[in-house]
Amino acid sequence: MKYLIIILAIAALTSIVLGFVLDEEYSQKLIGFGVMGLFLIVFPLFSYYRWKDKNVKDYMLTKENLDKMRDSQHQNKY
Repeated sequence: MKYLIIILAIAALTSIVLGFVLDEEYSQKLIGFGVMGLFLIVFPLFSYYRWKDKNVKDYMLTKENLDKMRDSQHQNKY
């Protein structure tokens, strides 16, 4: 999965750069497909890859998590 994301990101960025560099009639399409590839394929795959084994409750601002943060800040002051 990691290598697929890297390959797709390089392909999308290459498409964008070639769209700016080449003076062809389809250069704007290259830029558009590169941007769409990044935002519709690469970023969702990257987000899924990074968050697949995480517990979402650990990152939510619940009363318990806020209390834990306050306690850890209070302990770090002393």
